[in-house]
Amino acid sequence: MAEGSKDQGGVGTTDPEEDSPNMIVYRKIEDIVTRIQDEKAGGVAIRTVKSFLSKIPSVVSGADIVQWLMKNLSIEDPAEAIHLGSLIAAHGYIFPISDHVLTLKDDGTLYRFQSPYFWPSNCWEPENTDYAIYLCKRTMQNKARLELADYEAENLARLQRAFARKWEFIFMQAEAQVKIDRKKDKAERKILDSQERAFWDVHRPVPGCVNTTEMDIRKCRRERNPHRVKKSVYGVPDDGQSQPSPIHISSQPTRKPTKEDVQKEITFLNVQLDRHCMKVSKVADSLMSYTEQFVEYDPFVSATEPSNPWISDDTTFWDLEASRDPSQQRVKKWSFSLEEALKDPAGRDQFLKFLESEFSSENLRFWLAVQDLKRRPLQEVASRAQEIWQEFLAEGAPSSINLDSHSYERTSQNLKDPGRYSYEDAQEHIFKLMKSDSYARFLRSNIYQDLLLARKKQPADTEQGRRTSLEKFTRSVGKSLTGKRLTGLMQSS
Repeated sequence: MAEGSKDQGGVGTTDPEEDSPNMIVYRKIEDIVTRIQDEKAGGVAIRTVKSFLSKIPSVVSGADIVQWLMKNLSIEDPAEAIHLGSLIAAHGYIFPISDHVLTLKDDGTLYRFQSPYFWPSNCWEPENTDYAIYLCKRTMQNKARLELADYEAENLARLQRAFARKWEFIFMQAEAQVKIDRKKDKAERKILDSQERAFWDVHRPVPGCVNTTEMDIRKCRRERNPHRVKKSVYGVPDDGQSQPSPIHISSQPTRKPTKEDVQKEITFLNVQLDRHCMKVSKVADSLMSYTEQFVEYDPFVSATEPSNPWISDDTTFWDLEASRDPSQQRVKKWSFSLEEALKDPAGRDQFLKFLESEFSSENLRFWLAVQDLKRRPLQEVASRAQEIWQEFLAEGAPSSINLDSHSYERTSQNLKDPGRYSYEDAQEHIFKLMKSDSYARFLRSNIYQDLLLARKKQPADTEQGRRTSLEKFTRSVGKSLTGKRLTGLMQSS
C-alpha cells in the first residue's frame, strides 16, 4: 500500500484517506456487499426476471436482501435489517431499478448491485460538467425508462445556462459516448445505464433525500493532501487539477491542528451557514431592471435637455435639477422608491407636506434629525442626541413617535454613551414604517398626482397658449386688412 501511494503521489507516505473514518465505513459496507453477491458462500442469488414483453437482468428482491442480513449478521429485528440495508443503499452500493430514492424495502421491489467502478471508496468527486454530459446522454436516448425527472430537467436547464460558452463541447462529448454505448449488447447497456443513474442519485440526489457525500471528512483531509490527482467520472482529468511536480513539494510536515484552530474553523463555518446567498441570475435580473428604470436619468446614455453637462460647458441641466420647481422626470422618479423621494429636496418637501396633512410629520422630522446628527461635529453630537430624545422619545415629548419596545430599549441603552449612530435602530424602524404605510398613500394622494399631471400638461398648455395668441394676432391683422380694403373701396367709388 505504501509503495502504491508513493507511485501515485510522488512521496513516500501512505495515503491518509485509507485510514479516514469514511473509508473505514466504506470497507465494512463493501465487505457485506461482497458476501451478499457471493452465491457460492451462501449469498443472494442474482437472477433475470421476466416482465411483460421484456426481461430484467441481474436483479434481486428487497425481501431476499433483508432475509440475508438477518441470517448472516445475527439481526433479530427486521426493522434493524431494513435500516442497515437503507444505509448501504444510501451510499449507492445497491439501488432500486425503478426509483430514484435509494432506500431498501422488505418486499418484492427489484434491486441491482452497483459496479465496483462506481463505489464511493474510489473517491469520486464528479463535477457539474460530468453531470451535464450525463443528462445530455439521457435526453438523446429515446427510452421511457431514461426520461428525465422534473428535478433533473430543472438541473439540465440550470447547467445549460451556467455552461453556455462550452455547452457545444459538452454536447459533443455526450454524443460521442452515446455512439459508443449503442455498440454494446442490449442487456449490458441496460445494466450500465441503471448503474450510472444510481451513481448520480448518490451525488445529485432527489430533492428531500439525504446527500451522503455533502459533509464528507475526506474533503477536509484532501486539502492537506494536494498530491492526489482529482479524478473525473469519464476518465479525463479536470482542468487545472494536474499533479504537481515533486520538486515544488514542501518537505515540512503538516502541523496538527490545535483546539484554537478547530474553534476558529467552527466559528467560520457557522458564519458561512448564516450568510445570505443570492443566485447570480437574480442579481443579474435586478441589475437589468434597475438599469432599465434609470436609463432615462443617465446623461451618458439618454439625451438630456437643454444639453448634456458632461460633454458641454452648459450647466443649465444641473441648475434645473437643483431647483425647487421639479420637472416631470424628477416627479416621476419619486415613485421609484422612498429613498429617491427623500434624496430630492423638492420630493422631501412634498412628502413632508403630505405627512403634515395626515398629522404624522414627526416621523419624517425624526428621520431627518437623525440624518443631521450623523453629519454633526463630534463636540455637538452628545447635546444634539439629547435634544432629539427630548423632542421625539421622552415621556410627554411634543412630537412623540411610535417606536417598538425593542428599538426603544436599544436606543435608551445607546444614549448612555451617545454617538452619531445611537438612533440607528429607531431610525430604521421609522423608515420601514413610512415606507410600508405613508409612502404608498403619498403616491396615491392628490398632492403627488396633481403635481405629476401638472408637469405632464405643462408643455401642452404652453403650446395651446402659443396657438391661441397666434390666432388672436391673425384675427386682428385680418380685421385691420379688411377695414383698410373697405376704406379704399369707398374712397375710389
